[in-house]
Amino acid sequence: MKLGVLLSSFFLLIITATCNNQKVTSNMKLTGLIEAAGITSYQYGSHVLRTDDKTYALTSGKIDLTELEGQTITIIAEKIDGYPVEGGPEYIKVLEVEE
Repeated sequence: MKLGVLLSSFFLLIITATCNNQKVTSNMKLTGLIEAAGITSYQYGSHVLRTDDKTYALTSGKIDLTELEGQTITIIAEKIDGYPVEGGPEYIKVLEVEE
């Protein structure tokens, strides 16, 4: 009986340790011009960030991107999995704005 409990505990520990699906994402630091996205063919993101060489679709749950329209700023963001789609830009979530 004790051996069964010990083996069950061991296997539970192994399963728990190997089934950690937590994903580590690295933040991106980007500088560019914030603009309203308007009507797009790819239909994601409320705003875009235009850098010197690339355009990114933006979203944010805690920063009002409308207040930043027309400004060149530096943001800290993370890439949203599953994008780009249909030839659209990378989709990123703005986490903070650097002063």
